[in-house]
Amino acid sequence: MREFRNKVAVVTGAASGMGKAMAERFASEGMRVVLADVEAGALAAAEREVRTRGTDVLAVRTDVSRAADVEQLAARAVQAFGTVHVLCNNAGVGSIGGLVSNQRLEDWEWTLGVNLWGVIHGIRTFLPILLGHGEDGHIVNTASVAGLISGPFQIPYNVSKYGVVALSEGLHRELALIGARIRVSVLCPGFVATRIMESERNRPSELPIPALGEAEVAYGEMMRQRVGAGLAPVEVARQVFEAIRDERFYIITDPDEWKPFIRERMEDILGDRNPGLVEVG
Repeated sequence: MREFRNKVAVVTGAASGMGKAMAERFASEGMRVVLADVEAGALAAAEREVRTRGTDVLAVRTDVSRAADVEQLAARAVQAFGTVHVLCNNAGVGSIGGLVSNQRLEDWEWTLGVNLWGVIHGIRTFLPILLGHGEDGHIVNTASVAGLISGPFQIPYNVSKYGVVALSEGLHRELALIGARIRVSVLCPGFVATRIMESERNRPSELPIPALGEAEVAYGEMMRQRVGAGLAPVEVARQVFEAIRDERFYIITDPDEWKPFIRERMEDILGDRNPGLVEVG
Protein backbone atom coordinates (compact mmCIF):
# COMPACT_ATOMS: atom_id res chain seq x y z
CA MET A 1 0.00 0.00 0.00
CA ARG A 2 1.17 3.51 -0.79
CA GLU A 3 -1.96 5.55 -0.15
CA PHE A 4 -3.14 5.76 3.45
CA ARG A 5 -5.10 8.97 3.88
CA ASN A 6 -8.82 8.28 4.44
CA LYS A 7 -8.25 4.51 4.23
CA VAL A 8 -9.68 2.39 7.05
CA ALA A 9 -7.64 0.37 9.55
CA VAL A 10 -9.00 -2.11 12.09
CA VAL A 11 -6.74 -2.98 15.03
CA THR A 12 -7.56 -5.59 17.67
CA GLY A 13 -5.92 -5.43 21.07
CA ALA A 14 -5.91 -1.67 20.52
CA ALA A 15 -6.45 -0.43 24.07
CA SER A 16 -2.79 -0.64 25.04
CA GLY A 17 0.68 -1.68 23.98
CA MET A 18 1.50 -2.41 20.37
CA GLY A 19 -2.12 -2.24 19.23
CA LYS A 20 -2.63 1.24 20.60
CA ALA A 21 0.66 2.39 19.09
CA MET A 22 -0.37 0.99 15.69
CA ALA A 23 -3.71 2.78 15.89
CA GLU A 24 -1.99 6.04 16.75
CA ARG A 25 0.44 5.66 13.86
CA PHE A 26 -2.37 4.91 11.40
CA ALA A 27 -4.30 7.93 12.67
CA SER A 28 -1.22 10.11 12.23
CA GLU A 29 -1.08 8.97 8.60
CA GLY A 30 -4.63 10.22 8.06
CA MET A 31 -6.35 6.84 8.25
CA ARG A 32 -9.74 6.27 9.85
CA VAL A 33 -9.27 3.81 12.67
CA VAL A 34 -11.41 1.14 14.31
CA LEU A 35 -10.19 0.11 17.76
CA ALA A 36 -11.15 -3.26 19.22
CA ASP A 37 -10.31 -4.62 22.66
CA VAL A 38 -11.87 -6.71 25.42
CA GLU A 39 -11.09 -4.10 28.13
CA ALA A 40 -13.93 -1.58 27.96
CA GLY A 41 -12.41 1.11 30.19
CA ALA A 42 -8.99 1.06 28.56
CA LEU A 43 -10.63 0.98 25.13
CA ALA A 44 -12.62 4.14 25.87
CA ALA A 45 -9.46 5.90 27.03
CA ALA A 46 -7.57 4.80 23.92
CA GLU A 47 -10.40 6.05 21.73
CA ARG A 48 -10.14 9.51 23.29
CA GLU A 49 -6.37 9.59 22.83
CA VAL A 50 -6.39 8.40 19.21
CA ARG A 51 -9.13 10.88 18.38
CA THR A 52 -6.74 13.73 19.30
CA ARG A 53 -4.81 12.83 16.14
CA GLY A 54 -7.60 14.48 14.19
CA THR A 55 -9.14 11.49 12.44
CA ASP A 56 -12.36 9.50 12.62
CA VAL A 57 -12.25 6.80 15.29
CA LEU A 58 -14.64 4.00 16.23
CA ALA A 59 -14.18 1.80 19.30
CA VAL A 60 -15.91 -1.59 19.57
CA ARG A 61 -15.51 -3.83 22.60
CA THR A 62 -14.52 -7.20 21.17
CA ASP A 63 -13.53 -10.59 22.52
CA VAL A 64 -11.62 -11.93 19.53
CA SER A 65 -11.95 -15.51 20.76
CA ARG A 66 -15.68 -15.25 19.97
CA ALA A 67 -16.61 -15.43 16.28
CA ALA A 68 -19.80 -13.45 16.87
CA ASP A 69 -17.85 -10.57 18.43
CA VAL A 70 -15.49 -10.36 15.46
CA GLU A 71 -18.42 -10.48 13.04
CA GLN A 72 -20.04 -7.62 14.94
CA LEU A 73 -16.77 -5.69 14.78
CA ALA A 74 -16.67 -6.05 11.01
CA ALA A 75 -20.30 -5.01 10.65
CA ARG A 76 -19.74 -1.92 12.80
CA ALA A 77 -16.61 -0.97 10.84
CA VAL A 78 -18.36 -1.26 7.47
CA GLN A 79 -21.42 0.57 8.78
CA ALA A 80 -19.27 3.46 9.99
CA PHE A 81 -16.68 3.73 7.22
CA GLY A 82 -17.91 1.69 4.26
CA THR A 83 -15.05 -0.81 4.05
CA VAL A 84 -11.69 -1.88 5.53
CA HIS A 85 -8.24 -1.63 3.97
CA VAL A 86 -5.86 -2.65 6.78
CA LEU A 87 -6.53 -5.34 9.37
CA CYS A 88 -4.19 -5.88 12.31
CA ASN A 89 -5.04 -9.10 14.13
CA ASN A 90 -3.03 -8.04 17.15
CA ALA A 91 -4.98 -9.07 20.29
CA GLY A 92 -3.09 -11.59 22.39
CA VAL A 93 -2.41 -12.93 25.85
CA GLY A 94 0.68 -14.36 27.48
CA SER A 95 0.89 -17.94 28.64
CA ILE A 96 0.48 -18.73 32.33
CA GLY A 97 3.91 -20.29 32.33
CA GLY A 98 4.81 -23.58 33.88
CA LEU A 99 5.38 -27.14 32.82
CA VAL A 100 3.15 -28.34 30.01
CA SER A 101 2.15 -31.30 32.18
CA ASN A 102 0.49 -28.83 34.56
CA GLN A 103 -1.43 -26.94 31.88
CA ARG A 104 -5.15 -27.59 32.14
CA LEU A 105 -7.46 -27.88 29.17
CA GLU A 106 -8.94 -24.49 30.08
CA ASP A 107 -5.48 -22.87 29.98
CA TRP A 108 -4.90 -24.20 26.49
CA GLU A 109 -8.35 -23.09 25.34
CA TRP A 110 -7.89 -19.55 26.66
CA THR A 111 -4.44 -19.03 25.14
CA LEU A 112 -5.30 -20.52 21.75
CA GLY A 113 -8.74 -18.94 21.78
CA VAL A 114 -7.30 -15.43 21.86
CA ASN A 115 -3.93 -15.82 20.14
CA LEU A 116 -4.80 -18.21 17.33
CA TRP A 117 -8.58 -18.37 17.00
CA GLY A 118 -8.67 -14.57 17.28
CA VAL A 119 -6.56 -14.37 14.12
CA ILE A 120 -8.60 -17.09 12.41
CA HIS A 121 -11.84 -15.24 13.17
CA GLY A 122 -10.31 -12.00 11.91
CA ILE A 123 -9.24 -13.47 8.59
CA ARG A 124 -12.44 -15.45 8.07
CA THR A 125 -14.56 -12.36 8.71
CA PHE A 126 -12.56 -9.52 7.18
CA LEU A 127 -10.82 -11.11 4.19
CA PRO A 128 -14.00 -11.14 2.05
CA ILE A 129 -14.38 -7.42 2.78
CA LEU A 130 -10.80 -6.65 1.74
CA LEU A 131 -11.08 -8.77 -1.39
CA GLY A 132 -14.47 -7.31 -2.24
CA HIS A 133 -13.52 -3.67 -2.65
CA GLY A 134 -10.80 -4.36 -5.25
CA GLU A 135 -8.37 -1.84 -3.77
CA ASP A 136 -4.97 -2.34 -2.17
CA GLY A 137 -5.15 -3.77 1.31
CA HIS A 138 -2.99 -5.38 3.96
CA ILE A 139 -3.36 -7.88 6.81
CA VAL A 140 -0.90 -7.90 9.71
CA ASN A 141 -1.06 -10.91 12.03
CA THR A 142 0.74 -10.60 15.35
CA ALA A 143 2.75 -13.71 16.18
CA SER A 144 6.03 -13.57 18.12
CA VAL A 145 9.61 -14.73 17.87
CA ALA A 146 8.07 -17.54 19.94
CA GLY A 147 6.39 -18.51 16.67
CA LEU A 148 9.81 -19.10 15.13
CA ILE A 149 11.78 -20.59 18.04
CA SER A 150 10.40 -22.36 21.11
CA GLY A 151 11.40 -21.73 24.70
CA PRO A 152 10.33 -23.65 27.82
CA PHE A 153 7.48 -23.00 30.25
CA GLN A 154 5.20 -21.34 27.66
CA ILE A 155 4.24 -24.14 25.31
CA PRO A 156 0.58 -23.12 24.77
CA TYR A 157 1.80 -19.62 23.85
CA ASN A 158 4.41 -21.05 21.47
CA VAL A 159 1.85 -23.30 19.81
CA SER A 160 -0.51 -20.39 19.29
CA LYS A 161 2.21 -18.25 17.74
CA TYR A 162 3.56 -21.01 15.49
CA GLY A 163 -0.01 -21.37 14.27
CA VAL A 164 -0.22 -17.67 13.42
CA VAL A 165 3.03 -17.86 11.45
CA ALA A 166 1.83 -20.90 9.48
CA LEU A 167 -1.54 -19.29 8.82
CA SER A 168 0.11 -16.08 7.64
CA GLU A 169 2.58 -17.81 5.33
CA GLY A 170 -0.17 -19.87 3.75
CA LEU A 171 -2.43 -16.86 3.35
CA HIS A 172 0.39 -14.88 1.72
CA ARG A 173 0.89 -17.64 -0.84
CA GLU A 174 -2.82 -18.09 -1.53
CA LEU A 175 -3.39 -14.39 -2.14
CA ALA A 176 -0.38 -14.25 -4.46
CA LEU A 177 -1.64 -17.24 -6.43
CA ILE A 178 -5.04 -15.67 -7.06
CA GLY A 179 -3.52 -12.29 -7.94
CA ALA A 180 -5.19 -10.42 -5.09
CA ARG A 181 -4.23 -6.87 -4.20
CA ILE A 182 -4.13 -7.81 -0.53
CA ARG A 183 -0.72 -8.31 1.07
CA VAL A 184 0.14 -10.04 4.35
CA SER A 185 2.71 -9.47 7.08
CA VAL A 186 3.44 -11.51 10.19
CA LEU A 187 4.69 -9.52 13.16
CA CYS A 188 7.22 -11.46 15.25
CA PRO A 189 8.21 -9.17 18.10
CA GLY A 190 10.81 -10.03 20.68
CA PHE A 191 10.60 -8.25 24.00
CA VAL A 192 8.33 -5.19 23.85
CA ALA A 193 7.40 -3.03 26.85
CA THR A 194 3.71 -3.95 27.00
CA ARG A 195 1.37 -5.41 29.62
CA ILE A 196 1.54 -8.93 28.20
CA MET A 197 2.93 -10.24 31.48
CA GLU A 198 -0.26 -8.93 33.10
CA SER A 199 -2.56 -10.91 30.83
CA GLU A 200 -4.25 -12.35 33.92
CA ARG A 201 -6.20 -9.08 34.15
CA ASN A 202 -8.33 -10.41 31.28
CA ARG A 203 -8.30 -14.02 32.35
CA PRO A 204 -11.81 -15.48 32.81
CA SER A 205 -12.81 -15.35 36.46
CA GLU A 206 -13.67 -19.06 36.44
CA LEU A 207 -10.09 -19.91 35.39
CA PRO A 208 -7.82 -19.53 38.46
CA ILE A 209 -4.05 -19.32 38.10
CA PRO A 210 -2.34 -22.60 39.03
CA ALA A 211 0.55 -22.80 41.50
CA LEU A 212 4.02 -22.66 39.90
CA GLY A 213 7.27 -24.32 40.87
CA GLU A 214 10.50 -22.53 41.74
CA ALA A 215 12.06 -22.84 38.28
CA GLU A 216 8.84 -21.68 36.64
CA VAL A 217 8.60 -18.64 38.92
CA ALA A 218 12.23 -17.73 38.22
CA TYR A 219 11.67 -18.02 34.47
CA GLY A 220 8.58 -15.82 34.70
CA GLU A 221 10.48 -13.16 36.64
CA MET A 222 13.22 -13.14 34.01
CA MET A 223 10.58 -12.71 31.33
CA ARG A 224 8.97 -9.79 33.20
CA GLN A 225 12.32 -8.04 33.44
CA ARG A 226 13.07 -8.56 29.77
CA VAL A 227 9.62 -7.33 28.74
CA GLY A 228 9.92 -4.28 30.97
CA ALA A 229 13.21 -3.36 29.30
CA GLY A 230 11.93 -4.16 25.81
CA LEU A 231 11.28 -2.02 22.76
CA ALA A 232 8.84 0.86 22.99
CA PRO A 233 5.52 -0.01 21.29
CA VAL A 234 5.83 3.10 19.12
CA GLU A 235 8.96 1.58 17.55
CA VAL A 236 7.06 -1.59 16.73
CA ALA A 237 4.28 0.51 15.20
CA ARG A 238 6.84 2.25 13.01
CA GLN A 239 8.13 -1.09 11.77
CA VAL A 240 4.60 -2.32 11.10
CA PHE A 241 3.69 0.77 9.10
CA GLU A 242 6.87 0.54 7.03
CA ALA A 243 6.26 -3.16 6.35
CA ILE A 244 2.76 -2.37 5.07
CA ARG A 245 4.12 0.44 2.90
CA ASP A 246 6.98 -1.72 1.57
CA GLU A 247 4.92 -4.94 1.30
CA ARG A 248 7.33 -6.84 3.57
CA PHE A 249 6.11 -10.14 5.02
CA TYR A 250 8.31 -10.89 8.05
CA ILE A 251 8.54 -8.22 10.73
CA ILE A 252 11.15 -9.30 13.29
CA THR A 253 11.46 -6.36 15.65
CA ASP A 254 14.97 -7.13 16.97
CA PRO A 255 16.70 -8.94 14.09
CA ASP A 256 20.22 -8.66 15.52
CA GLU A 257 19.12 -10.38 18.73
CA TRP A 258 16.81 -13.05 17.34
CA LYS A 259 18.06 -14.03 13.89
CA PRO A 260 21.02 -16.01 15.28
CA PHE A 261 18.54 -18.16 17.26
CA ILE A 262 16.29 -18.52 14.22
CA ARG A 263 19.28 -19.50 12.09
CA GLU A 264 20.34 -22.07 14.70
CA ARG A 265 16.87 -23.62 14.64
CA MET A 266 16.90 -23.82 10.85
CA GLU A 267 20.34 -25.44 10.95
CA ASP A 268 19.14 -27.90 13.61
CA ILE A 269 16.34 -28.96 11.27
CA LEU A 270 18.53 -29.22 8.16
CA GLY A 271 21.30 -30.94 10.13
CA ASP A 272 18.96 -33.39 11.88
CA ARG A 273 20.13 -32.13 15.28
CA ASN A 274 18.17 -32.12 18.52
CA PRO A 275 16.85 -28.66 19.52
CA GLY A 276 19.10 -26.56 21.75
CA LEU A 277 17.93 -24.41 24.65
CA VAL A 278 16.81 -20.85 23.92
CA GLU A 279 15.19 -18.09 25.94
CA VAL A 280 12.28 -16.71 23.98
CA GLY A 281 9.90 -13.79 24.52
